[in-house]
Amino acid sequence: MNHDSQSQVLALGNYAPLVHMRLHRWEEEGFGRRLWAKDPTLWFADPQPELTDRLGWLTLHETMRSKLAALRALADDIKNEGFRHVVLLGMGGSSLAPEVYQRTFGNAPGYPELLVLDSTHPDAVRAVRDRIDPAKTLFVVSSKSGGTLETMSGFRYFWAAVADVASVPGGHFVAVTDAVSSLETLATDRDFRAVFQAPSDVGGRYSALTDFGLVPASIIGVDPGRLLDRVATIAAATGPSVAAPDNPALQVGAAMGELALVGRDKVTYVVSPTLAAFPDWVEQLIAESTGKDDKGIVPIAGEELRTPEAYGLDRFFVYLSLDGEQDDAQAAALQELQAVGHPVVRIRLEDTYDLAVEMFRAEMAVAAAGAVLGIHPFNQPDVQDAKTLAKEAMEGTGRQGEPPAEVATADVEGLADQARAWLSTVEPGDYLAIQAYLPMDSSVGVVLHSIRQDLQRRFRMATTVGYGPRFLHSTGQLHKGGPASGLFLQIVDQPDLDLAVPETDYTFGRLIAAQSVGDYQAMRQRNRRVLRVNLGSNRTNGLAALQAALGG
Repeated sequence: MNHDSQSQVLALGNYAPLVHMRLHRWEEEGFGRRLWAKDPTLWFADPQPELTDRLGWLTLHETMRSKLAALRALADDIKNEGFRHVVLLGMGGSSLAPEVYQRTFGNAPGYPELLVLDSTHPDAVRAVRDRIDPAKTLFVVSSKSGGTLETMSGFRYFWAAVADVASVPGGHFVAVTDAVSSLETLATDRDFRAVFQAPSDVGGRYSALTDFGLVPASIIGVDPGRLLDRVATIAAATGPSVAAPDNPALQVGAAMGELALVGRDKVTYVVSPTLAAFPDWVEQLIAESTGKDDKGIVPIAGEELRTPEAYGLDRFFVYLSLDGEQDDAQAAALQELQAVGHPVVRIRLEDTYDLAVEMFRAEMAVAAAGAVLGIHPFNQPDVQDAKTLAKEAMEGTGRQGEPPAEVATADVEGLADQARAWLSTVEPGDYLAIQAYLPMDSSVGVVLHSIRQDLQRRFRMATTVGYGPRFLHSTGQLHKGGPASGLFLQIVDQPDLDLAVPETDYTFGRLIAAQSVGDYQAMRQRNRRVLRVNLGSNRTNGLAALQAALGG
């Protein structure tokens, strides 16, 4: 499925010779064969941590088959016991793929609906609590390290909620983690229903087809074996004996890397409606893999397609179309962009299970693009600093110093002045990153989308939206370690009602506040252009005031 010559078409215009040269060089160097042999010298001559031991994603279509019986048995049990919801508690690589599966496939009849909690905002936690009956809900606690602060805070809150209604709360919990983690110990101590040990040689953002993705997918009625079958087809089409110029994943990787080197570093995803969640997943893969050493590719998800004059010379478009959902207006707009010189890659999916094909294609492409850029595609060197600063902010220790410079939306003149000064720094090739430490509800999303649309139109600037702290495990690495081409709008609020985290001495409100402070400080230490805005306790009025200030 989906590995014939018609399923992927590259229209690179003047840039085609660069990409062809790269592919022919890779063929001479045996790049594809060496990648499958897990040869770390594709990236660095000298040994590097997290390189040879992070290539297990290449063979998941084989290694995960031994778990299919256990995945299907768990899914059958959950369905038969009448669970109505499954709540995924996880961050980044643990949460984004499960969300894509729910949004793309939906939950099959009789299977529970998946809700993802990857926020520490008290209102976001409360929104999940209000939607579920804890007695009819399964919780998947998902953390590679086993100690992810956001995940464990969510676990403690919902463990207490289940303990109020169930005599054996462990029956409502499943853990997904690496072997010998603190989460595995906790799951054993509290008698969880099941523990799934994910392969340790696959990094979080490459884990969509490991236990981290397939456990929640199976529970909502997606067939894990069918996903792996599709991966087997793309693995064959990109295998060690396939010439680099004929390898569809290496074609995309060469294009991503070479185009980034000449300034077209904003990979803009345009997708059929059913595939709307995929760009949010691939956003982490690209940003966290390539955004380091002052280099990087900036993934753009969720922008509306515009006419050619709306874009600068920093764009590269990837179009994923699902058979049966052909959008003539979308196709015509992309044709127009291509006609004026914007590079476009078109990829066709036959059905939703081809999602697995696209996940693998993107993983190989991004790993290969890393070799073009000269970066390590499997580490995330700048993520820990924000976590450390957040911890210090919570504890009142360490390097925190002065509180972040912020402007309140109630200060109308001050906000307008600071917004004007911040926007005056925009240069061609810059991008906007809205960092909203707010709940992901539709009313917030509508305003943020409107803000990004307006600023993209006025400045011809690529735009992104991330919700904190979720994006810290996704695009946060790019923001701090990538090129200094970002303008960062950090938005915080003051929730009216906080929530205590059981078994700890902190609240969700205190945690998310510390996370925003830590991220702000980490970015300012790298001289990033950050405007921090406090909406106060009335989010609706605050967002309206912010939108007005940015519209000047």
